[in-house]
Amino acid sequence: MSRFGTISFVLFAILCVVTVRAQDLDALGEMVRNGTTEEKRTALFDLRNIRTPEASRLAVPALSDPDELVRSTAAGSVVFLPPDEVVAVLLPNLKDKEDFVRRETAYALGKVRDRTAVRPLVEVASKDKSFEVRNAAVFALGEIGDPSAVDFLVALLSGKPKDSRAFERSSAAKSIGRIAQAIQNSSRSPVTPESFLPSKYKAAGAAAFRDLATEFPQFKRALPVLEKALSNSKEAADTRREAAFAIGAIDGGSRETLKKCSVSPDYYLAEICKEGLLKAESR
Repeated sequence: MSRFGTISFVLFAILCVVTVRAQDLDALGEMVRNGTTEEKRTALFDLRNIRTPEASRLAVPALSDPDELVRSTAAGSVVFLPPDEVVAVLLPNLKDKEDFVRRETAYALGKVRDRTAVRPLVEVASKDKSFEVRNAAVFALGEIGDPSAVDFLVALLSGKPKDSRAFERSSAAKSIGRIAQAIQNSSRSPVTPESFLPSKYKAAGAAAFRDLATEFPQFKRALPVLEKALSNSKEAADTRREAAFAIGAIDGGSRETLKKCSVSPDYYLAEICKEGLLKAESR
């Protein structure tokens, strides 16, 4: 085959793929509008997997579908729209009558990572009647990574630890740590602890970490609350671990607290504190 013939064949193949994709999108859009509940949900999952604005736009009508299962599924299928557009179409569903629709909407807003969603999510985390929805909003605030949410999260972590609020407090501490970590190195999915390898093999001390407490008043206000949670033996283990991670990501002169807990009988907590000290040493 000549070079011209090869190029023509490649162009023809590309044209066929584009045509098939357009036909597929049309079919999925039709299914979203007029299919059964299961057909709509299947189409929404397929649109999500395509991961393009064009596919997400076809999922938008499902956000107002009469079936709550369809509405909840649609939340995760529109997230590849431009950030301002997706926030605008998702926000109304934070007030949906069904708990799990509000929950999935909150999670979806976290994936979008647009700071304009912070205030609505704070309101949901403050006032929603469902614990699961409130926690989804707290998680989403950590995903977004904007420091304007830190004061609200600190308020959730303030006060005496209670078994009934253990998960909420742990989630708040985790989100503070995720926000700090996102600012430090754009990592929004920190693993705590990173590993149980010797210190010289850990990535935690490889990068130069900033002292966020000197840059952001919110983090400076957060440190005493995080230190109190870390030092309190009555605090839930998960909350103490997340507080330790957050302190390590922020620093601000909290190294003594990390040192004290680096010999904790809680092996996970001790390792997180050691990693926090490695970050502090890189500053």
